[in-house]
Amino acid sequence: MTQKPPRYKLSYLPLFWEDLSAAAAHIAHDLHNPSAAKRLADDVEKGILAHLQNPTMAATYHTTRKRPLPYYYFGVGNYRVFYVVDGNTMEVRRLLCRARNIEELIR
Repeated sequence: MTQKPPRYKLSYLPLFWEDLSAAAAHIAHDLHNPSAAKRLADDVEKGILAHLQNPTMAATYHTTRKRPLPYYYFGVGNYRVFYVVDGNTMEVRRLLCRARNIEELIR
């Protein structure tokens, strides 16, 4: 008898949507590249859905703070998607530019 891998639910913090909107707006308007903004959103979605199959496959983000759940992350261009796995739920929390002080932003 083979065991099926656990099926994970997907949830998002509102802060993730704010991060994604800000990144897309910056790319589309400040950098005058709306097609790159759409590509970022598409690539982020593809990455999230790929990691949903096995969310603990991603690298663990090590912080100086003790956390009840480990943060996992994966890269999409110049950005990183951060999430936690709580039971059978993958909760996407942040989308941050790699150039930012990530340790300061993930509190």
